[in-house]
Amino acid sequence: QVQLVESGGGLVQAGGSLRLSCVASGSIFRLNAMGWYRQAPGKQREFVAAITSGGSTNYADSVKGRFTIARDNAKNTLFLQMNSLKPEDTAVYSCKITFQGPGLPIQYDYWGQGTQVTVSS
Repeated sequence: QVQLVESGGGLVQAGGSLRLSCVASGSIFRLNAMGWYRQAPGKQREFVAAITSGGSTNYADSVKGRFTIARDNAKNTLFLQMNSLKPEDTAVYSCKITFQGPGLPIQYDYWGQGTQVTVSS
């Protein structure tokens, strides 16, 4: 079994900052790509940012220059530093991991439950 525990969401005023965390634990042999996605009310889930095991990053255009993704491989932890937040950033933010379990070299995707981020104007 795998567990993802997200934290750091909350209510913040426009222009403020939040830092999200996602801790992965359980039957993980190798943790590969990790990423953040978000879903606003009435909208489809969208990609926010991702980071490979080697540290290469990718961002949605809407968050470039404002959000920074990082990971601590020793602690299987993913972070998302969100600065200059806007009301349109309001959404449930979920982390996603791609990992290899013990045994066969098969890649699996796993999603966290999400944490609410609300940005007031």
